[in-house]
Order: sequence, then C-alpha cells, then structure tokens
Amino acid sequence: MVTTSLKSSKHPLAEYIHRLESGKSLLQDSPENVLEVVGILKSYGIVLDAYSNNLNYIAEHQFLVLFPFFKYFNGDFSGNKLLRHCWHDRINFEYAEYCMRAMLWHGGGKLDEYVDSEEFSQATKEAIKAKLRGNPFISGLNKLFPHFLSEQVKMLAYYSALGQFWRVMSDIFISLSDRYDQSEINSIEEVVKHILDGLVADANKAITYAVEIQGKTYELIPQKAGLTFLMDVAVPYVEAVFFRGTPFLGTVSFNAQEYQIPFDQSLFTYGALYADPLPVGGAGIPPTLLMQDMRHYLPDYLQEVYRNTTRGEDDLLVKICITFQKSMYCVTTAALQGLAPYSLNTENIEEKKANRQYLEQWMNRFTTSRILDVNDQ
Repeated sequence: MVTTSLKSSKHPLAEYIHRLESGKSLLQDSPENVLEVVGILKSYGIVLDAYSNNLNYIAEHQFLVLFPFFKYFNGDFSGNKLLRHCWHDRINFEYAEYCMRAMLWHGGGKLDEYVDSEEFSQATKEAIKAKLRGNPFISGLNKLFPHFLSEQVKMLAYYSALGQFWRVMSDIFISLSDRYDQSEINSIEEVVKHILDGLVADANKAITYAVEIQGKTYELIPQKAGLTFLMDVAVPYVEAVFFRGTPFLGTVSFNAQEYQIPFDQSLFTYGALYADPLPVGGAGIPPTLLMQDMRHYLPDYLQEVYRNTTRGEDDLLVKICITFQKSMYCVTTAALQGLAPYSLNTENIEEKKANRQYLEQWMNRFTTSRILDVNDQ
C-alpha cells in the first residue's frame, strides 16, 4: 500500500508550495482579485492582439528593410496616422520589440538552438541572396560585414515567434473575459484553469516562419524543424520576460565597479514578477508603455475600482502595474502546473516528492519577487 503522507516544506515560501500542491494559485482567491485579474487580462488581450499583428507584419513584410520607418503602420500608412503616431496617440509597439529583444538576448530552448543551426544559416543565406538581387551597394556591404544581415534575420525570426505566441495568448485572455461576463468564471482557480487549458490546447502548435521575396517563398523555420508553441516559445518567454528581463535605465548603475547588475544573465531579476510598480509607472521605463496601452482598454468595472481609490486615477499606471502583476502570477501558476513532472494532485508518494522538489526549486526564484506584496494588496 502506497502512503501519501509528505512532511511540510521548510522553504521560506512554504505556504505557496503547499497552495500549489493543493490545487490553489500563487495569488489568493477573492472576488476583488478575480475582478481585477480578468479585467486587466481583457485589456492585455486587446493590446496583445495589436502587438501580435504588428510583429508578424514586420517579420513577413519588412524583411531586411534596413530603415523601416513605417513598420508600425502595418502597411496602412496615411498622413493622419502619421500625425497620431508622432503625437503618441497610438499603441506603443516599442514594448513588443523590447520583449522580443529580451527573448533574443536571453535565448534558451529549441528556438534559440535552431536559429544557430546550419539549416537556418543555409535558409538565411538563400533569402538574403534573393533579397539583395539587383542591389549591388548592399550586396557589397554584406560581403564586408557578412554576419550583419544574418543576425537581422535571427531577430526577425524572434519577431515572428513572439507574434505567433501572443496571438494564442490574446485569444485565451479575451475568451476568459467573455466567460467571466457570462458568470462562468468566479474564482482565481478557475482563471488559472482556463489559462492552463488554453496553453495545453495549443501546446504542440507549430511555430513556423516564411517570407515571400519576388514571388518565391523562403521557409526560414519550416514545420519539419519541430518548433512548438509551449516548450519552444512560451517557456523561453516566461524565463526572459517574467523572470529575467533587462535592467531599467536610470534605476541602477551600469558601472561594472558598482556591482549593481549581476555578472550572470541567469541571475537577472528584472522581469514582470519582480518589477517595482513605482518606477514602472514613470517615464523611460519600458513596461510603462504597456501600462499606457492597457489604460485605453480597461473595462468599465475595473476603471470604477481604480476611480474609487484614495488617489483616484492620479496614479493609474501604478495601479495597472500592480493588477497586471497579480494576473501574471495567475499565468505563472498555470505554467507551473503544466510543466510539473507529475500532476500536482497525484496520490503517489514518489511523484509527490518529485513535485515538491520541482516546486521548491521554482520558489527559490520567487524569494525576491513581489509574490508577498501582491497578496497583501
């Protein structure tokens, strides 16, 4: 007979390990948290739809355009849109590129391996050759700097991969909001399950990338490469954007002698789960662009919550950031559940031990995060 007893963890965040083991979320369940998380994810889903469309447009239609002045217009340029763009009356697509570059820089996973493979290199050379045909000046520069354009193609592959990833996540978040409006979502655990079901449903969705040059299609990431949505894009995205991120200019010293930035990228803790909402609500910090975008699409019920607080809407970006972090702990819970070595509700003692070790390793990374703060809000 298999015993199912397992001692309580002695980890500093043992409470959250036990919460996950019992099927609960990293974020406490309450009607207020459900309202905030669903509301902010609805806004986020709308913004991600725009981000996704633009990233895919750049990857497919701005291929090796060295000065893509109009890349944020998705092929629909007009004088009126240009004025709105200059006045910043628009979606801040720069934040999407910030996330893409964070993924490219931190790497990890099969996507990172594939863009460094011989297969990708050969496909890149063929696409570059076709793109430069009839352009002797750029062809000459390519011979002088043979790695420049190939590195640009690697970056465009990440544009495409992130665009495809966000397409799926946008649909998940919008459908979550629809179910909430229909009273089908009433708890944080149901929010997490909805996200997890969406991740699992598209886990094996193929990630591909092809461009058309002078009427011919060049497959840079073919389906036979075997790259999939969950393990090859979603997991590296969580690592790069949720956990590591990049140091925010003006908040830490980049002077190596000051030792304010870890020497090892794996030690970075500048991601969404760690970010202090106060600087995030200020100019010059990349996530501020995301908060600015989401503020335009907040559902009325969430807008009302913010409006009835002490400062009203005077610190709206800070409030949005706090709520957004709450939602990201729900997404992280879904990811941890989906990636666990065994089902977290297993009754097998050996599987429980393996899950415990898995969760404790993850909780080591949460010790300096804002997990305690978001649960005290």
